[in-house]
Amino acid sequence: MGSMTYDSQVAPAPASSAAAPSAAAGPVAAGPAAAQSAAPARGAAAGILLALVSAASFGTSGALARGLLDAGWTAGAAVTARITSAALVLLVPALVALRGRWWLLRRNAGLLTAYGLVAVAGCQLCYFNAVDHMAVGPALLIEYTAPVLVVLWLWARHGQRPGRRTVGGAALAAIGLVGVLDLLGGTRVGPVGVAWALTAMVGAAIYFVLSAADDTGLPPIVLAAGGLVVGAVTLVVAGAIGIVPMEMSTAPVTYRGTSVPWWLPVALLGLVACALAYCAGIAASRRLGPRLASFVALFEVVAALGFAWALLAELPRPVQLVGGLLILAGVIIVKSGEPRDAAVGSGQTARTAGTEDHTPEGPALAPAGPGQEPPSAPGLGPATGDPAPEGLATAGV
Repeated sequence: MGSMTYDSQVAPAPASSAAAPSAAAGPVAAGPAAAQSAAPARGAAAGILLALVSAASFGTSGALARGLLDAGWTAGAAVTARITSAALVLLVPALVALRGRWWLLRRNAGLLTAYGLVAVAGCQLCYFNAVDHMAVGPALLIEYTAPVLVVLWLWARHGQRPGRRTVGGAALAAIGLVGVLDLLGGTRVGPVGVAWALTAMVGAAIYFVLSAADDTGLPPIVLAAGGLVVGAVTLVVAGAIGIVPMEMSTAPVTYRGTSVPWWLPVALLGLVACALAYCAGIAASRRLGPRLASFVALFEVVAALGFAWALLAELPRPVQLVGGLLILAGVIIVKSGEPRDAAVGSGQTARTAGTEDHTPEGPALAPAGPGQEPPSAPGLGPATGDPAPEGLATAGV
């Protein structure tokens, strides 16, 4: 967001008074400057850690869902149970984090709707439909070309042209994915499955872009809970009208010869593979920006192989292990080529850029109470100083 100046309201300061603070501030200027330079590094490190937690959490879903599917559950029922349980778990903490600021939900209604329909329900439905028409490996590979789409979107929409390291890291990660998914043996791919997988890829890319919008005022847990509620309602309606088959079973679920009650994998799918995964992913995207966060998320494929071995005794082949190392190397290369500003999140950069020397002055505005929308200057949007946004414009997409 651009900053605004009010030249007619700012009176020039006398030369003597302007020089004195400058001289007095000189000896201590290095301290705040050093702290500000270290902040992006700490934010990037925390963002990468959160992204890895999110990817590992998402990676549990395949192995956990396999047990449910073998026990008689349909894919639609498993996804619906996963999203609905996560929405119920996050609802109360999200309301606490919202602190009565209901105007944030009204202001970001378009973002929450798009996030729930596309990034949550739509993406997962398209992926499961792709798996229904083609092998899991090719479907997952197509979906995880989403980082490339994110790079192209940022280039076309925001002028963030990818550098050589980003392109090289993306190519290396793509080669690693081919190895991890063990596609070298040749697999027949049908056009219907490819179409579903490409649609899932678009949904995954939108997930990263929308998750990185940190200028909306929505806490990460509120965005996650709101999207999950919208996604859960959508899936329930889709199942009720027959679009998504819904069949559940209370039979025990077996992992590596050990039987567990059906509610245990359902609870893990909701708490770990959905609630934790989405909250950590949103927080990571806001710190890293959509491009880097989408590449770090490729670790999900490696995590999925590890959980498949632990729960289903599916041991990765040597070519898959080598592919996993190539994915990690590609992510490191992308990180090394990431611009400093992009590494701390697109929304955060937009708020800080160009505001140090152009701070609007004027009468102070009284803070808003709980449930009230903050007051704004005449003609400006609430609490931002910019023209009032609507729908997805708030997300900066």
